[in-house]
Order: sequence, then structure tokens, then C-alpha cells
Amino acid sequence: MNQKDLKEFLDAKVEQYNHPRFIESDPIQIPHQFSKKEDIEIAGFLTATIAWGNRKSIITKAHKMMQLLDQAPYDFIMNHNANDLDKFHGFVHRTFNSDDFIQFVKSLKHLYANHNGLEAVFLKHAKKDTLQHAIHEFKHYFFEIEHLERSKKHVSDPLKNSAAKRINMFLRWMVRQDQNGVDFGIWKSISPALLSCPLDVHSGNVARKLKLLKRKQNDGKALIELDTALRKLDAKDPVKYDFALFGLGVFEGF
Repeated sequence: MNQKDLKEFLDAKVEQYNHPRFIESDPIQIPHQFSKKEDIEIAGFLTATIAWGNRKSIITKAHKMMQLLDQAPYDFIMNHNANDLDKFHGFVHRTFNSDDFIQFVKSLKHLYANHNGLEAVFLKHAKKDTLQHAIHEFKHYFFEIEHLERSKKHVSDPLKNSAAKRINMFLRWMVRQDQNGVDFGIWKSISPALLSCPLDVHSGNVARKLKLLKRKQNDGKALIELDTALRKLDAKDPVKYDFALFGLGVFEGF
């Protein structure tokens, strides 16, 4: 189909899937439990961090994470003591274990105590047309305290050719100005135009079938290619098409 028909098709799919009922089966339901900005950020970041594999398992384990944080993520992270972390032992989701979780709690406290929080770090290093460099710099901030080397693999680096699917998904949740109540749009300082599509096996396969993407690997180079194509469809809100690509792949088997 030509560009006009493709845009009409994808816009209709966005309207279909960018709907509150999407929340019911998606990990984004976890941060939707909260109303405080910092709670939403932290719940979203931790949920996105473990968002690979079976979606039901992701949601179950993310709920468990919130229980371990006493259903008050920001307060727990800022005010916990060493003994409070004992209950984390035994937590595991795939390769993310309790040691990683404890490391993330310490690193998040460092960001809020010393760098004015998650939003400030990403804003500081945002480029005029992308947040991928900001993700690279974020990883430095996150692990500039004493840390477990094994935990670094759970924060991707786009400058090392990673598509950084999970952190791009988190950024979509925080930045995108969604009138339909799915994405939060609580980071007003960052433009949705800078966002990149959370590229995974589903969105990648659909994008290739629609000729939005030629590269076979779902890596950083593919992300740039897909971003370029989606920005031609909507320069101000390119990642709204994540709903269309994901919905077509997961719910329709496109």
C-alpha cells in the first residue's frame, strides 16, 4: 500500500488499541495503580525492566515487586534500611534476581537523592531529535555508585547497538501525551517527538511486513530505520504506532 493508505490503516489500528481496555492485559497496569509522580515513575521503570517473556508472568512478578516495596515505591526507596531488603531474597524473574532488584533500589535512591530523579537525568541528555543518547548517559548515572557488574546487563545501551526495547517502552509510558488514558505523559519537559518505538519480535515482524523496516535484526540500527519511517507518518507522536504494530502482531497474528 502507498504511504497515504498505510497511514490511514495504522491510524485506525492506533485508535483501536490505544484504549483503556489495553491496560487490562498489559504491564502498564502496574504503574496505573499509583497516582504520585515518583511512584508512577519507579513502578513503571521496574516493571519495564522485567518486561520480557510471558506477559502474565511479567505482570505477576511486577505486582510482587510492588508488594516488596510496601505498595509505596518512592517512600520505600528513599527511606529503607538494610534490614528492609532482606525480604527481597528469593525474588526472581528470568535472569533478574533479588540481588539485581536490591541493586536497582539502591541506584534509584541515588538518582532521586543526587540527580533530582529519573526525568531530570533523561532531560539533561536529550538530543534535539532522540532520547537514545540520554539512555546511554542514564546507564552511567544509574551505575556510578558501587554496583554489581551482573546488574548492568538489565539496562540496555543504544550506543552499543541495542534496540533498548524495555527502556524505550518505559519512556513512552512517561513522556507520550496520551488523551486516551493509557500512557501517562507526566514528563512534560520532554517532547513525545523524541521517543523511539519499543522494538521487539512482534513490532519488528509487523513492521517488516508493512515495509517500514528492512533490517532483519531487532537492534539499534533497526530502531533508527523504524524511527525514521514512523516519523514520516507522524513527526509529533511517532510512537503512537507502537500500539498498532504491537496490536497487529500480538492480538491479530498479522
